[in-house]
Formats: sequence, structure tokens, C-alpha cells
Amino acid sequence: MARLSVVVSGRAPLSRLRACLESVTAQSYAQLDVVVTVPLDDTPARALAEAHEMRDPRVTVVPVSPHAPAAAARAAAARAATGAYLQFLHPDDLLPEGAAAALAARLPAEGPDAPDVLVCDHRVAHWWDDAAPSGDTELLIRLAGPARLAEQPALLDLAPVLGARLVSARLLGAHPELLATEGHDELYLAYAVLVPARGVACCDTVALTHRKDRPVQRRAAGPERHFAAFAQYERLHRLAIARDAPPAVLGRLYDRMTGDYLTTLARRDELPPALVPEYFRRAADHAARLRPEGHRLPRGLDGVRHHLLARNAALPYRALRAANDRRRAAGATLAAGTERLAAVRARRRYHRALRRRLDEDLVVFSAYWGRGVHCNPAAIAAELAELAPDIRQVWITEEDRVPLLPPGTDHVVPGSARYWDVLARAKYLVNNVNFPNDVVKRPGSVHVQTHHGTPLKRMGVDQRDHPAAAQGLNFESLLERIDRWDYSISANSHSTETWARAYPSGYRSLDYGYPRNDVYYRATAEDVLAARARLGIEPGRRAVLYAPTHRDHEAGWTPRLDLPELADRLGDDTVLLVRGHYFHDRLPGGARHARVLDVTGWDPVEELALAADALLTDYSSLMFDYANLDRPIVIHADDWETYTRVRGVYFDLTAEAPGPVARGQADLTDILTSTAWCDETARKQRHDFRLRFCEYDDGHAAERVVRRVFLGEGEEGLPPVLPVGRRTPAPTPEEAARR
Repeated sequence: MARLSVVVSGRAPLSRLRACLESVTAQSYAQLDVVVTVPLDDTPARALAEAHEMRDPRVTVVPVSPHAPAAAARAAAARAATGAYLQFLHPDDLLPEGAAAALAARLPAEGPDAPDVLVCDHRVAHWWDDAAPSGDTELLIRLAGPARLAEQPALLDLAPVLGARLVSARLLGAHPELLATEGHDELYLAYAVLVPARGVACCDTVALTHRKDRPVQRRAAGPERHFAAFAQYERLHRLAIARDAPPAVLGRLYDRMTGDYLTTLARRDELPPALVPEYFRRAADHAARLRPEGHRLPRGLDGVRHHLLARNAALPYRALRAANDRRRAAGATLAAGTERLAAVRARRRYHRALRRRLDEDLVVFSAYWGRGVHCNPAAIAAELAELAPDIRQVWITEEDRVPLLPPGTDHVVPGSARYWDVLARAKYLVNNVNFPNDVVKRPGSVHVQTHHGTPLKRMGVDQRDHPAAAQGLNFESLLERIDRWDYSISANSHSTETWARAYPSGYRSLDYGYPRNDVYYRATAEDVLAARARLGIEPGRRAVLYAPTHRDHEAGWTPRLDLPELADRLGDDTVLLVRGHYFHDRLPGGARHARVLDVTGWDPVEELALAADALLTDYSSLMFDYANLDRPIVIHADDWETYTRVRGVYFDLTAEAPGPVARGQADLTDILTSTAWCDETARKQRHDFRLRFCEYDDGHAAERVVRRVFLGEGEEGLPPVLPVGRRTPAPTPEEAARR
């Protein structure tokens, strides 16, 4: 019999389940028993869990009904577990390195006197800190035990984190009602196992890292989580009374319950305003009905809140809260100073416009901080003009970029009166970055975040451990901007998982592909030849598109290749198209060679990709888009170690590259002057890369977005994503010339 079983049960984003399972299976403790439940309708989660089961004999996967309550899934896992003690993890949780062995060492020897529950410490993972202290450490040391709950009522002061309790199989077998299915969720079980336990021991060993969702994520999950607490606390009181719990235990449980209710009511972003009266009424019922006889309420302001709740005095409670709000607001206004007041005056027009009705047929587009009509927003706008021409489009464009707009483009300049007016009234706001902090998310408005690349480098809150990348980035402001998103567009499951971690909020992921990549499947041979002609590429010449990315640790663009020398080595039949990052205007020092063409300012970049026979890049996200064309890609990774250390990355590009990897100019020259850039090995690398990162791109991404977001069509009516093997990309330049 295993000493310890770790049960992973519940629904979570795939990225979190992956991290959880990796943390569990990475444990070196050989006697560990791992049981994972997965709903039958969650194909990606089931595939992930079964992959771990195939690799690790300690893992058992238990499929459960898609409609099974969380407690029923947990009970099914418990029946499959073989350990003397069970640890219940949610997929949001992580098992720290070496935790299984450390926990097994703290487990008491089996026998009639062994405690039924071992309560351990935990760490809390917020978006800004992966291992904050739990706050329970000192109490755990003081309550070392073992003792019964009746002897140590302070056990109820420990946070109800289920994964921090190791529960004996003996206790669960003797009391199967603990894992009953109706409404018995983690809050209930974390406290309920303490009530019938013959002994509860405590230790300060860290049993898990418990992830805390942001308020907006909890709100997006719905209010059911908060209302479910009523049934769980009701049952806990019944259980305690049925077990003849002494007044000290009942009083401690009551204080915990009312404290939780008041905390929820105090957090404005937890409950929709319309549900607050109902929540208050039900909380007040418990506060009055379940209060133990003779129990004394806290003193001071906290006691006033408890007293108002127990009396169901909603109006006085709101008055007390409003008075506190006014006091805080007055202090904030005074501290803000004249700068804030000036900003408020400058946007007075905007706030007046916010009082006007939303314009249901108005969409505001922006790309790359007002650079014009580009990227995913441009592709969506073009499709929208075809499918819903009655929806008016306005583009946010910096003043110096206005002359570059396509003729007839309706636009506004940032900061202008009309700029604030359209931002206030438009129902739809679409951007591949973020709108300014001052933009208000109005009820009924729809914000679409299209992104502008597949992430190799760390993004969002994942940058917090990379100060060179996060210079000047205010993470709190970033999260406020993310909270406005209704939809986030993804080109592949890697991006979907990464966005969920890097941008934690309550938006919905649209796994539709990148609209800007549609052209790679729709372009004809004539389009390819026309693009080459506009660039002046003569027939029969090989065009290599060189697209290096930006380095956060460098002030400007420092060329990492001697391009004239490379052009000479490649010969007269090759032209280099050099495309710098959009942060830069031109190649430093100019092209200085007849066959080195600086196309940094050339738009759109998709036309450059169509014209190129091959892509040469370092870490630019263009590689993920270009892979849709199924043309050769060469990686120049001369500073990979520095880049990964400074910026941080999500995977090892040198091991999962879409083609051959050069670590210097000599390597690169050898690759491009031989067949290594386009041989069978390179084709196999590109094939594997396309399967992973071109997952949803098939030429219909923009159509899916428009039909779902703007026309309100359901998922079942959208064009299905074609498998990679059934897609036909645009012809290569060589194929186009033959046609």
C-alpha cells in the first residue's frame, strides 16, 4: 500500500492542469500514488492526463461524466487511490519540488493511534508572487498536536485549503458521507474532515502552492461559487451539532462563516450588484439562525458589521459602507493633487460622451499604438466590410501616420475631441495591443484583443521576473487593461495556454487562428508574382526575408550579421530583404549593398512573406506566421543564452526550431550555401512546427471572428478548422512562376 496518494480533480484551463501534473509527476518519491480525474467531454485534458499515465506508472486516470459534480469526481478518485493518506489537489494547485517525499516523511506510522488528518502549510500563488507565505505557519507550529477538534477549536482558524490536509483512507472509509456528492465541495471538506477525526496533527511542511485567482476571474466564473458557500456552511453546522461539538467549536465555526460572508460583501468586484441584496439576505439568515447561544460578537467596527448582518439590516450596512467609501475617496482625491484634476478636466468630454447611448453599429480599430491599418485588426476590418458593411469603422491613427492610410479610411487622432467621442460610444473596440488606461469598459461594449504574435518570449505578468523586459511596466495597470477584454484571439493551443497564464482575467479565448494569416491560404500565384514585382525581385532570383526581433536590453537596433558579406557569399542569384522590428524605422547605416534591400518600412509584412522563398530570423514571431506557407525557415540564434536570460522564453527554440539553427554567421553561411536550409531534415522540422503552431490557421480566421463577435453566430455555425494536412497554402515563388 502506498504511503501517499495525490488526487488531482476538477476543471481548470489546460495550462494550469499541465503545470499541476508536471509538478506532481516530477516528484522523486517512488511510492507516490497519483490519481487524476478528467471529464469525458474534455478531450485535451484527457489526452494530457493519459500521456502522463503512459509515461509514469504511478499515474492512474479516472474518466468521469461531464456532468458529474466536483465532489462526485473527487469521490471516484478516492475509490481508485491506494495510499494510506490522500492529498486532494485542484488543477490550479502545484506540488512543490520534493514535497511528496517531505510529506511522506511527516506521515505518522500506521496504527490505531495514528491521527486521521495531518494539516500542513502551503504557499499562495498570486499573479505577482508564486510563493507568498500562507499566514498559517505560526498557528500550525502552535497546534502541533495530535488532538481532537474539540480540544483545539483554533484548527478552524486555518485557511480552508483542501490540499493542505492529508486525510487518512481509514477516516474516509469510516465516514463515506464526507465525500457525498451533493454540495460537498472543497470548503466543506477542508473543515468537515476535522470534525469526526480521532486526531488532527499539524506540521509546517509546505504541502502545495495554492493559486489565487484575481477577482475578475472569480467574477467571470459566475456567482455560484459564493452562493455555494451557504449550503456548505449549513451542512458544516449540522455535522458539528450531530457530533456534539462543544460551544467553542460552534462559535469558532460561526465566526469563520460570518467573516467569510462579510469579506465577500466588502469586495465590490466579487458579486454582480444585482445579486448583492440576495446574498446579504441569505448571509443574514445564517448569521441570525446559526449563531450559538450566548456567543459574543467581535468588538469595534468589525462587531458593528457582524451586528448589522445578524439583524438583516441591509440599509444601515450600506450606509456604513458608503460613509467609509466617501472617507477613502476624499483622501484619494486630496492625494492625487493638481495633476489628476487636470487630467480629469481634459477628459470631461469623454465622460460626457459615456452617458450617451452606445452606437451599436460603430467599431473602433487600432493596431500597434496607432500606426495605422495593420495586422489582425486590418484583416478583421476587411472581412467585416464584406459581411457587415453597415457597421462603421474608425481607425485610431497617430498624426504622422495619417498620410499612409488607405484612401477613404475614416480615422481619429489620439487625444482629439472625436477620438474620445468614438471611444466612448463605440460598441466594438478591437486592438492588437491595449487601449489607454483611461478607456472605460462600458456595459454592452465588446473589446476584442487580437494580439500580434505567437509568444516565444515571456509576456504579460510572466515578465515580472525579467526586469529588463518589464522596464516601466506597471503590472496593476496592465491587469486593469486586460480586465476590459471580452475576447482574446489565439492561433494555437500554445498561445491559448500562455495568454491564460500571462494575462489572467475573465475573457473568452477565440481559438480561431490569426486573421492576418488568412492571406497565406487565399493568395494566388498572381498575388505572389505581383508582390515580387513590386519589390523589384527579378525572376529566377532567390529572395530571403531577414526579420530580426527587438532586444529589450539594447537601446537600438544593433545588426547581428554582416549583411553585405552574407549577400556576397550567397551569390548574385540571392537578394536579402531586411525587415526590422516595428520599433525601428530603418536598417542602421543603410543597406550598403545592391542585393540587400531594406524593407523595414514596407507594409504589409504579409506581402514580404509571400514574396520570399525563405525566412531568416532569430526570435521574431514572424516565424510562426510564415510557417503557414510551408517554406524554409532558418534560425540565427547567436545570442540565445543571453536572450533567454534577459527576456525569458516559453520553450527552447533551438530544440524545437522550424528549420536549421545557426549559432553564428559562419554556420549561417554554410546552411544557406548548401541544401541544409531546404533538405528533408528541414522539412521534417517545419512539419512538426506547423502541427504545433499553425493549429488554427486555415484561411477562415477573420470570418470566424466576424461571424461570432459582430454577427452573434454560435460556434456550431462557424467554418470548422481544417487539419494542417488538408490545407493548401499560397504557391511558392517557384510554383507561381511555373503557373
